[in-house]
Amino acid sequence: MKQFVQILPFLFLITFYSCTQKQYAEIDLSGEWQFQMDPDNRGIAEKWYEKNLPETVQLPGSMVENGKGYDITLETQWTGGIQNPEWYNDPNYAPYHNPENIRFPFWLQPEKKYTGAAWYRKTIDLPNDWNEKPVFLNLERVHWESTIWINNKYLEMQNSLATPHVYNISGMLNPGKNTITICVDNRTKEIDVGHNSHSISDHTQSNWNGITGDIFLQTKGEVFFENLAVFPNVENKSVAIRATVLNTVFKQQTIEIPVSVILKNSTKKANKETFEFKLLPGENIVRMNFSLGEETLLWDEFNPNVYELTAEIITKNIHDRQTIDFGFRDFKVDGTRFSINGRPVFLRGTLECAIFPKTGYPPTDVESWKKVYAAVKNHGLNHVRFHSWCPPKAAFVAADEMGVYLQVECSSWANQSTQLGSGLPIDQYIWDESKRIVKAYGNHPSFVMLAYGNEPGGPGYREFLTEFVTYWKENDNRRVYTGAAGWPELPVNDFHNIPQPRIQGWGEELNSIINAEPPKTSFDWSDKVPNDGIPVVSHEIGQWCVYPNFKEIEKYDGVLKAKNFELFRESLNANNMGHLADSFLLASGKLQALCYKADIEAALRTPGFAGFQLLDLHDFPGQGTALVGVLDPFWEEKGYISPEEYRRFCNTTVPLARLEKHIFTEGETMTTNIEVAHFGEKPFGVSTIPWKITENKNTVANGNFVWNKIPIGNGFKLGEIKHQFRKENRPRKMTFEVTVGEFSNSWDIWVYPENSSMETGEVKVVESLDAATVGFLQNGGKVLLSLGKGKVAPEMGGNVGVGFSSIFWNTAWTDNQKPHTLGILCNPNHPALAEFPTEYHSNWQWWDAMSHADAIQLDSFPTELKPIVRIIDDWVTNRRLALLFEAKVGEGSILVSGADLVKNLENRTEARQLKQSLLNYMNSKNFNPKVSLEITEIQKIVKR
Repeated sequence: MKQFVQILPFLFLITFYSCTQKQYAEIDLSGEWQFQMDPDNRGIAEKWYEKNLPETVQLPGSMVENGKGYDITLETQWTGGIQNPEWYNDPNYAPYHNPENIRFPFWLQPEKKYTGAAWYRKTIDLPNDWNEKPVFLNLERVHWESTIWINNKYLEMQNSLATPHVYNISGMLNPGKNTITICVDNRTKEIDVGHNSHSISDHTQSNWNGITGDIFLQTKGEVFFENLAVFPNVENKSVAIRATVLNTVFKQQTIEIPVSVILKNSTKKANKETFEFKLLPGENIVRMNFSLGEETLLWDEFNPNVYELTAEIITKNIHDRQTIDFGFRDFKVDGTRFSINGRPVFLRGTLECAIFPKTGYPPTDVESWKKVYAAVKNHGLNHVRFHSWCPPKAAFVAADEMGVYLQVECSSWANQSTQLGSGLPIDQYIWDESKRIVKAYGNHPSFVMLAYGNEPGGPGYREFLTEFVTYWKENDNRRVYTGAAGWPELPVNDFHNIPQPRIQGWGEELNSIINAEPPKTSFDWSDKVPNDGIPVVSHEIGQWCVYPNFKEIEKYDGVLKAKNFELFRESLNANNMGHLADSFLLASGKLQALCYKADIEAALRTPGFAGFQLLDLHDFPGQGTALVGVLDPFWEEKGYISPEEYRRFCNTTVPLARLEKHIFTEGETMTTNIEVAHFGEKPFGVSTIPWKITENKNTVANGNFVWNKIPIGNGFKLGEIKHQFRKENRPRKMTFEVTVGEFSNSWDIWVYPENSSMETGEVKVVESLDAATVGFLQNGGKVLLSLGKGKVAPEMGGNVGVGFSSIFWNTAWTDNQKPHTLGILCNPNHPALAEFPTEYHSNWQWWDAMSHADAIQLDSFPTELKPIVRIIDDWVTNRRLALLFEAKVGEGSILVSGADLVKNLENRTEARQLKQSLLNYMNSKNFNPKVSLEITEIQKIVKR
């Protein structure tokens, strides 16, 4: 057996991060603690650590959970950026602002708020036999800085945001009564991780003060493990063990270390081996190699086999034991993507930004994390990125068991004010935090990626991150590394985490692919990927919004309240649309899902791509209220797309079609190449791959491809389909579907008559209201007023940024980036749309109308005026918007279209069909508007 011992200088005062099961004497410190807030920083000067404190709280827990802190006011100091600090004067919020009931619009609101020092004190009884033993105080999750006094004597301060605060209090305790005093401070001091970092920000988990998770004292023997690090070798089925052993007696010790390894949740017998070492006083590094043999099982997303390694220290009078979980897996760079255990892997990920509304802080129990990962896997994902924070141990344990790949970050989103790499205290903090994280969680097989944090700033961040990545690549090969999420593209990166490969980017507004180009599925991100050969995982794709679900408000029964939702709901009611809240949710949700499908499929189509990270599968309640999830912040469904529907376009295996367009005219031939992205456990042994085109579930055309084997990877060409649409002189919606084994995916397509010549009948089609048209209308004529982008007066809706897609992130945080709207809502059975097949929500056939339209604002019109087609506004403004509406004017009738139905129709198939449908309706007896308007009301819509 190979053995190696490295002796380091004697260290008595130590900090360790234990993976130990509770094998030894412990004193549980949960329960009642004395408490006092210290907003003026008087505690140290007045020696509060020597005094009883006047209040009590329950730990584990936060101040807010204990009803401590201050009520929310306009003067509340938040941790996090606010785009509009005087929001209460904003005309969108001011009418609903009540100084007696503050409702903050930009994130979930805690019941109480406190930023500063708070003191916690407890008296304990210490057993007599603990007096001369090493004793440690364990605080699993502290937010953020803890300073300790034992029996009125100062010990030290710790400030990790990611790992337990563990204090060696040996020699400071007495038999019998002892006092422990802890000052917890959640202020940003000289170490500035960035006020938007999800490790501290009020945007998500809240900048809470308290101690959560396990809180206990633990005693050890004179010789004990300080740390165990395990390095599995997949190729030879062995593990290299690096143990740090503390010998606290001032003499050499000879010890035996029996090691056993067993597959968890199995009946297999443990493999065992014993190693012998001679230890000098102080810290000793001992190394062992342990072989498991050929029957060793590997860990990955399909087979999350977790092993338990137990190491013991045995001498005549000393016994210590440490148990850790690990897995046999080799996650590494393989060309332009990753592989695990030699098999290509495609990361289908989502972010987790410390969003926990019930408590305001992350859970430390495994079951809570299993709920998170169950939702992730149910939606076809296999990866989670922890944006600018690191979760507790329970998150790793659950991910190990469920086969989820994790990207962890070092508690920071260092923006320009933080100046990463400029020699400020944050630089050393990042180094220290990264080492603490790897030491605490590095054995977990789910921990496959590490980054410094998010979107760095400062003139020296490239050099700093180059050194950071280089160090970790040289010192720990158990995972892959990148400098930061977002940027930069460093030559030393194992992978780039960059934002360019997505269908809507920050600042693109209406110039993005999804808003500027007609709908298609033929593109990929080959031209968006750097040509340096380094794998690319796309950064924060999606960010597609949905209208708030006001029924969700009742779920917020913990410390964080949806006061923002209450504000938005009051605004909607005030604008006479409260009855439409559910319809807005469902219709905008269908558009949101369509946008995510487009984003995800583009990534899956890209050859050699390494993966994507969604922002987000679930809502992000901060930064202005970013309702970007198909799930709510509790990881629960909203009702407009099921996990089964989501998995059709996001899964281990996804059939893909490269359609040049979704809209066809009769007689046209659809030509499309079919391919598949397959990243399953093994190659697909499929013989027949069926495809079909259906209309109302009736098959119009079908066929098969025949393949014996589909390899693991993407861009695998299954074949080409050509289908000519028959001339039937009728519009229809059709669905094109491809099935590979049990995996199906589909795309909606529309087929319209040519409509080369269009009879207007009794209807006068105009783009403006001249005197002749006004006279014609008032004397009983029928008028179709076609407007279009730039034609509506700004105050009547022309200043609303209309595009096809949903809102990107949210307008409150993006400084009102376009689009400002959430798609359409209509009655699909309205006779005006009889020849324009539609659902109640946006789909690709509405792209042309929305891309050539201004919204028409109806706030000044009677509430009885109901649009034929509504445009769903941003929840901040809640304007009554129309794309199409009708009215009586004098003796005549008018239909007003915010979409252009006149220009360039020879190249706008959908516009021709929509116009034809409207003309047919207007020439029928069905056209009989009920609400009368004055001609002046119509005229003020048109921009002059």
